[in-house]
Amino acid sequence: MAPTFGRGAMSNAWTDIKSTDLVIVMGGNAAEAHPCGFKWVTEAKASRGAKLIVVDPRYTRTASVSDYYAPIRPGSDIAFLMGVIRWCIANDKVQWEYVTNFTNAALLVKEGFGWSDGLFTGYDEEKRDYDKADWDYQIGEDGFARVDMTLQDPRCVWNLLKTHVDVYTPEFVENVCGTPKDRFLQICEMIGECSAPDKVMTSMYALGWTQHSKGAQNIRGMAMLQLILGNIGMRGGGMNALRGHSNIQGLTDLGLMSNLIPGYLSIPTEKEPDWQTYMSSREFKPLRPGQTSYWQNYSKFMVSFMKAMWGDAATEENDWAYHYLPKLDVPTYDILRMFELMKQGQVNLYFCQGFNPLMAFPNRAKLTEALSKLKLLVVMDPLETETAHFWENHGAYNDVDPAAIQTEVLELPSTCFAEDEGALVNSGRWLQWHWPGPTPPGEAKHDTWIMANLFQKVRKLYQEEGGVFPDPILNLTWDYQDPLDPSSAELAREMNGRALRDVADPANEGATLVAAGKQVKNFTQLQDDGSTMCACWIFSGCWNEDGNNMARRDNSDPDDVGMFLNWSFAWPLNRRILYNRASADLQGRPWDPDRKLIEWTGEKWEGYDVPDIGVTSKPGEVMPFIMNQEGTSRLFTRGMMRDGPFPTHMEPFEAPIANVLNPKMRGNPVSRVFVDDAEQFATSEEFPLVATSYRLTEHFHYWTKHNKVNASLQPEFFVEISEELAAERGITRGGRVRVWGKRGEVWAKAVVTKRIKPMQCDGKTVHVVGIPLHWGFKGAAKKGWGPNTLTPFVGDANVETPEFKAFLVNIEPAAEEPVA
Repeated sequence: MAPTFGRGAMSNAWTDIKSTDLVIVMGGNAAEAHPCGFKWVTEAKASRGAKLIVVDPRYTRTASVSDYYAPIRPGSDIAFLMGVIRWCIANDKVQWEYVTNFTNAALLVKEGFGWSDGLFTGYDEEKRDYDKADWDYQIGEDGFARVDMTLQDPRCVWNLLKTHVDVYTPEFVENVCGTPKDRFLQICEMIGECSAPDKVMTSMYALGWTQHSKGAQNIRGMAMLQLILGNIGMRGGGMNALRGHSNIQGLTDLGLMSNLIPGYLSIPTEKEPDWQTYMSSREFKPLRPGQTSYWQNYSKFMVSFMKAMWGDAATEENDWAYHYLPKLDVPTYDILRMFELMKQGQVNLYFCQGFNPLMAFPNRAKLTEALSKLKLLVVMDPLETETAHFWENHGAYNDVDPAAIQTEVLELPSTCFAEDEGALVNSGRWLQWHWPGPTPPGEAKHDTWIMANLFQKVRKLYQEEGGVFPDPILNLTWDYQDPLDPSSAELAREMNGRALRDVADPANEGATLVAAGKQVKNFTQLQDDGSTMCACWIFSGCWNEDGNNMARRDNSDPDDVGMFLNWSFAWPLNRRILYNRASADLQGRPWDPDRKLIEWTGEKWEGYDVPDIGVTSKPGEVMPFIMNQEGTSRLFTRGMMRDGPFPTHMEPFEAPIANVLNPKMRGNPVSRVFVDDAEQFATSEEFPLVATSYRLTEHFHYWTKHNKVNASLQPEFFVEISEELAAERGITRGGRVRVWGKRGEVWAKAVVTKRIKPMQCDGKTVHVVGIPLHWGFKGAAKKGWGPNTLTPFVGDANVETPEFKAFLVNIEPAAEEPVA
């Protein structure tokens, strides 16, 4: 991939945004959804004269302080981004030295790869999947990928990309996206200026890009553009994902996904029955001479994780207890699949921790049906949630028959973040330690206390009664001072890792690198011989023998560059900007001397950040993107993305127009779709309006509706529509409306606004309905359902994120909603 930050972290940091020349916000509304972080955009505008571009279906609070705004139809971002790339190539707005040396532009692709009608080679319609055999490089007799550094060979990545984007003309973009051609071209001009080595653009995006059936490809499109401009690894540059919760970054870092292990290691599948098979696909031999491919250390990270989990029970003789790990029969058991299985009656017990899926996930009717088939639902949460009370009848707000629902529900009151001690990981990958404020009320317990006590009871049952395979439970390492209440400090040190026996120093014969029992300094000291343990390798360094580095609060910032290296700890290795080797040319000289990050002194790399290559690695030896086998970033992917090596325009599953590249193709051809849900996709003939969901400053998800102050600021569920749509449908300002789709209906107040305008797309007038998401039937705010009564049950092809941001509805004036 081009550095794909699919659901992931910022490549840079919030504080680095002040160093940029141009900010583009697409797929997000930072001023409203991230108001504290957005101050760094205003800092860049004030101190550097930076410009702000906003591309959004609505004229948002972010757009209100922008220098240039353009509308776009929800779900058409790829067409817009490929159009910008086409314009940059056609107008020579390319950082050529960066592209030639730091991307895979010069690598040659197999002759069998190509595309037509919006599909790449190898598509199997029946399987809804691709055969990706030809999505690869030509490999020479020396075992390395073939290259043409002149970029003349028609099979080199650069020429394939040029051909791929050729269809995305300004007229194509206007036709598909609804973005006026003159506005699109003005944005291209502004972006193109940042191909100069002394000009930098930063991209800021959020759920407006991720929550699509092709969300990962939305983000790849911008990452590719940033590579062409030479802006990845630069101060003030990068791809910056704005995470929606204060610790959602920590969630993915720690592997709270069905297919992940902490540190973005992966759960094996049934096709990997043994350790050797599992490791053979993860060692990532370099594809170019002299490159590092840091994932060659995968075995060190994995063995250290297995030792953290099972200690003495994980040995070299038993392949580090590999047989303890579950083997997935499908790539993931994401939340969509889990609720599908629940609906089918194949799930009896569901633990729901700090999560309100009835509000947060699509197709409320399906979720209610699924929850109703459980035998037991356990909810751990500091607040009353709609999920825990899904069985209650609230009339139009939750019209169910409680007597027909046999699910037993247990609510376990937990503490909220302000009552806990530990670390939160922000969008910029900073692990920041915090201390508890108030004392937990009533019977509320820390999540760790609840889980530890549950585990001890389960383990006792296995000890007393046995089981089919109790070994992973009985042998799990649990060496906390209080087995019923592990401390945050113990857990943090466990994630950092320590030596289980003396680790020899490979650079000094007879010397010890880490003594037994000592914390490792960072993940560079981890071993694959069983001598180290580490529960999360990317966090290694957070709490070493220097102490709790997450608790550091030194806000000094030499030369005012925005790094703040002694404030908290950033993974990996306290690095604040990923790929920072790319901020300097092949000789190690900063592309922009006035924006230096690191540079080669002749003996080592020095500067304002932790270098992301060896400190003494000579500039010409190792390329910047050391996690990739090529040593370069990827404009073309080798089959790692299920839906294509390049982003290509795909309509949402519910769209107002057909896919102009392939009118017969609905949505992403390899997305997650279940049979029953496919039958519920709407057509524009029945539902002509495009809806999209979003958040407000005055509320935080579904928490703050419990707070009377927030509830008074935004008390009532509303939808936003244009003045033109209101006039067309006879809707008055502040009047009640009914919004309905293929899966349900909601009632709301109508906010009639100039902030949304109708667009012209493929000869049709397209109206957008904006639906904020903060209301339910619990809390201090008035009752009301948000968008997820209406959203389709379909997921992104690569990461299964649901398609919340583009779906079809209809709207009409309505009296008060019906009562039960």
